[in-house]
Amino acid sequence: MNFLEIQPSGPIHGVITPPGSKSITNRALVCAALAEGESVIKGALACDDTGVMLDSLRRLGIAIETNWDRRQIIVQGCGGQFPVKQADLFVGNSGTTMRFLTAMCAVGRGRFRLSGVPRMHQRPIGPLVELLSRFGVQISTENVGCPPVVIDAQGIRGGSGKIRGGVSSQFTSAVLMALPYADEFSVIQLIPPVVSKPYIDITCAVMSGFGVNVVRFDEYFEYSVDPQQKYDACEYVVEPDASAASYFWGAAAVTGGKVKVQGLTMDAMQGDVKFVKALEKMGCVVQYFVDAIEVQGPVQQGIEIDMRDISDTAQTLAVIALFAEGPTTIRGIAHNRDKETDRIGNLAIELRKLGAEVSELDDGLLIVPPRRLSPATIRTYDDHRMAMSFSLAGLRQMGIVIEDPQCVSKTYPEFFTDLDSIKSNN
Repeated sequence: MNFLEIQPSGPIHGVITPPGSKSITNRALVCAALAEGESVIKGALACDDTGVMLDSLRRLGIAIETNWDRRQIIVQGCGGQFPVKQADLFVGNSGTTMRFLTAMCAVGRGRFRLSGVPRMHQRPIGPLVELLSRFGVQISTENVGCPPVVIDAQGIRGGSGKIRGGVSSQFTSAVLMALPYADEFSVIQLIPPVVSKPYIDITCAVMSGFGVNVVRFDEYFEYSVDPQQKYDACEYVVEPDASAASYFWGAAAVTGGKVKVQGLTMDAMQGDVKFVKALEKMGCVVQYFVDAIEVQGPVQQGIEIDMRDISDTAQTLAVIALFAEGPTTIRGIAHNRDKETDRIGNLAIELRKLGAEVSELDDGLLIVPPRRLSPATIRTYDDHRMAMSFSLAGLRQMGIVIEDPQCVSKTYPEFFTDLDSIKSNN
């Protein structure tokens, strides 16, 4: 096991462009693989999650070339007809890959099995399996409601089905991306509450970029897809990752510095750009540019906030809350317990190591910051966001050590290099 001690910094001032969005990259790969013809994905993210997606698509017979120097992926689409009739797919701990490919494999003809690391086999997939079954797919799980998943695929009939919206938006996204290849006009109805709504918006936007229109009714509770539409091969440009940007905006907040993130605006496809609105409420100054967003710290007061739609940034905010005056309450993230780790319970454990008083709520956390932080070794639970979030505490407090820092390779292999780079600008 490796360890990394974060070196404290003065106020951080700098400009940075995070790597491409994992969420957009993996959605674009699914659409490009199902399209007919050659697609070029530009600004693609090179990370573990992308790697397992690429490996799985290749096992399905999709021809793919990568040029990571240029951050490009070239995909020869199959037109909805997989070249292979049987495949075993290993997805590691990538939730997007597991959920997206479960639905995508249903489009094919043959037997497909998807498995992952032990933690993946504890993460729920039952609502997705139930919805695909309603749409005529022969599918089962080897654990009750959890992967591995086996699909005896004969295509997707389609029709109408309901799915609970409170577990993961990835279930809805997965089925939406597969429905252009269903036999019938299809409607998905979401049973409220619906979490991570902006990620469904990302899915619809990526599908639109590949020529398929999703019709949304009744806010976020009903979607329809006409199967007469098919994905068109195209050149697709991926935005910088807004979840990754939160750590650099957070660095400005905790050190009293100023950091500009290029390539993202409030018009970005990713809902996580709204993280800066939370920092504004905490007393930071935010400036919006044509092609960038800048945050100036320091953080001041704690807040009460519902992070249902930006739950991937909840850990970032929880660590920033350690430096605020007064308590911070984070609500709306009950589904975070089913992520790479229990992002409520395990987050609380590590915050307490730093001296905070933390109460677990049904759907979040109440964090009372300490008068003075304590040095601590932070367990990351093989969760990239634990490592990146808690690195912010080390910018202010001596003796913050990150256990297993390599876990950031899941979505951002160069994170600590980029953090050191922006620190060295001061």
